[in-house]
Amino acid sequence: MAVKVTIPTALRQYAGGNASVSLEASDVGSLIRGLVELYPALGRHLLDDQGRLRSFVNLYVGDEDIRYLDGEATPLRDGDTVSIIPAIAGGGQP
Repeated sequence: MAVKVTIPTALRQYAGGNASVSLEASDVGSLIRGLVELYPALGRHLLDDQGRLRSFVNLYVGDEDIRYLDGEATPLRDGDTVSIIPAIAGGGQP
């Protein structure tokens, strides 16, 4: 089943400049593994040394954060859109 992954601007340089990629995957974990296989340089920005999703990388299936679903085991359906949203820090008061 084809799933669209949207790549944030800050990570596009590691994904061949693509704003989105379509991949075949049955769940979020296999989608991320497929994305990293396709674009190895992207892997270090998404996964830690143990191969787990970095804590500052948020993934959404549609409008739902996978942390509130089944995490990387969240099932995907044909036509789903998964968005990679890196956390943004800063902006504190001087």
